[in-house]
Amino acid sequence: MDDPAVDDELWAEFHRVVNMTSRELEDWLRTRDAGPEAEPLPGEAGPPTGNEVLSILRKRKSDVDHHDADVMRKVVDRVHAQRRDDLEPTAGEAHWRHRLMSIGHDPLKPA
Repeated sequence: MDDPAVDDELWAEFHRVVNMTSRELEDWLRTRDAGPEAEPLPGEAGPPTGNEVLSILRKRKSDVDHHDADVMRKVVDRVHAQRRDDLEPTAGEAHWRHRLMSIGHDPLKPA
């Protein structure tokens, strides 16, 4: 049997720190990149990591590959580096919140 790319612990922690649904994240990425002249094409809005998170949210655990697992670890580490461990709702600077939202974590959303 193949070695799974992601273990239960990483899967659970990723889904704990990524507290936005795929729809919320997709809408945020499109809104964030929309400008006065045009709106980006679906799948082209937002930073690459945000799009990778969106892709992972749409997968079953068994469909996650090793690249996805690396992205998941990076996102978990980034959220933990910028938040308290309990992930309680926290107000902060707008740019800080928007940066976290671009990888699927809304710091104002209850844990």
